[in-house]
Amino acid sequence: MKKYIVVNQPEKWKFTIENITVISSQEYLTNPKYFLVKKARIFNLCKDYSYQSKGYYVSLLAEARGHLPIPTVKNLVDLKNLKFVRLVSDEFDDVIQQSLKTIKSQEFTLSIYFGQNVAQKYKEVSSLFYKHFQVPFLRVKFNFNTKWNIQSVKVIAESEIPDEHMSSVHEFANQYFSKKRYDTPKVLNSDFDLAILVNPNDPAPPSNPKALKRFVEIAEKMNIYAEIIYPKDLPRLRSFDALFIRQSTEVNNEAYAFAREAQQEGIAIIDYPDAILKCCNKVFMAEALENANINTPKTIIVHKENRNSVLKHIGLPCVLKAPDSTFSFGVKKAKTEEEYNTLVNSMLKESDLIIAQAFCPSDYDWRIGIIDDKPFFACKYYMAKGHWQIYNWNAAKKDDQDGNADCLPIEKVPKKVLSMALKSAKLMGKGLYGIDIKVIDNVLMVIEINDNPNIDFGVEDRYYGDAVYMDVLNAFKKRLE
Repeated sequence: MKKYIVVNQPEKWKFTIENITVISSQEYLTNPKYFLVKKARIFNLCKDYSYQSKGYYVSLLAEARGHLPIPTVKNLVDLKNLKFVRLVSDEFDDVIQQSLKTIKSQEFTLSIYFGQNVAQKYKEVSSLFYKHFQVPFLRVKFNFNTKWNIQSVKVIAESEIPDEHMSSVHEFANQYFSKKRYDTPKVLNSDFDLAILVNPNDPAPPSNPKALKRFVEIAEKMNIYAEIIYPKDLPRLRSFDALFIRQSTEVNNEAYAFAREAQQEGIAIIDYPDAILKCCNKVFMAEALENANINTPKTIIVHKENRNSVLKHIGLPCVLKAPDSTFSFGVKKAKTEEEYNTLVNSMLKESDLIIAQAFCPSDYDWRIGIIDDKPFFACKYYMAKGHWQIYNWNAAKKDDQDGNADCLPIEKVPKKVLSMALKSAKLMGKGLYGIDIKVIDNVLMVIEINDNPNIDFGVEDRYYGDAVYMDVLNAFKKRLE
């Protein structure tokens, strides 16, 4: 397996490591040759891992390409949530207290380099922080108030390492990069009551009130206790055995925080944090679909260096997508070159990478609902009245905001559509997905892989009825068993 160290500026990299190639983040993100590498471990040592930065995209696209990144996107998002960091560190709080018990001051800073500290007495606690968060350079600040507590956790760049630590860090780096296996935190499994997370202020909830009521009613018949919970109920999550997310999912909203805490607590989940991270990012999806040879509309990942050549390949009109767009939010159509430039200027201010796709008009999209690799509903979603998308949030009338839908038996879905949907869902792993597929001139194209797809009373359940709800609840039972 090839190994790559990805940094912002390779010319400033201070270490000499054998048998590992050092490349820039820009090179990894934009040079097509790295897309073609089939087996690689990517050590992401970028100086900034913030959401939608180059460092963030290095880990995200590594996963899309089938590479093994350290840290993963999940690790990066976890570190942004101090509450979650504290939750995880509670598992080894006894090690923290024992390691720091001889410190006389009220504050202490622990610098962790490749899972180690320059002082051997902090080796165990440093290793535990690394095992859970997998970030090569980490700085943890503690304060003392009856016991040691975590005050902050910060990812640091190589340039922030003190000179007096460099010889030790060099030694740690050589030990680290010569390893053949890298630890990952283990996720526990457990059993029984179901929490259904709903946000009352969600502009596009994935289940309407009648569908939520059916979930609760059918769960009761199946001997599952189900309760609607809300974003404020995060402290109560540990009292449940399973979590069903029925609010819009984004990396930076509470749905992900619930999913991640549930995973750490061994609570059965639909959907997993990995599914949220992958499906909520169109850049990941574009690379993952291409890597699996699944047909899509002509797609280009746009960045500041190639933005001027995109239209030569895509043409006009074209569709521009923010990486984390959902329910048609953040999806724009450019009819002219001027519109394209205006939209790209605006969108690249929010993210280093965005998506451009050829415009493929159709009367409807297929939506195939899949739960744990099994199709369990099929719909045709028609475009909103007088609009090019299923949703038109600017419609004057609320009834015109979305198009009509037909629900069909699975056996009436063309076999090619069903096969493409199943293959696409497998890219994201087990879970609940809605696969959107267009068929134009007998050519099939995947438009989207949606985590957390709609299950609305009177739409997705129109053909199979209660069986749709039972399929989801049975998926929880299997997880709990």
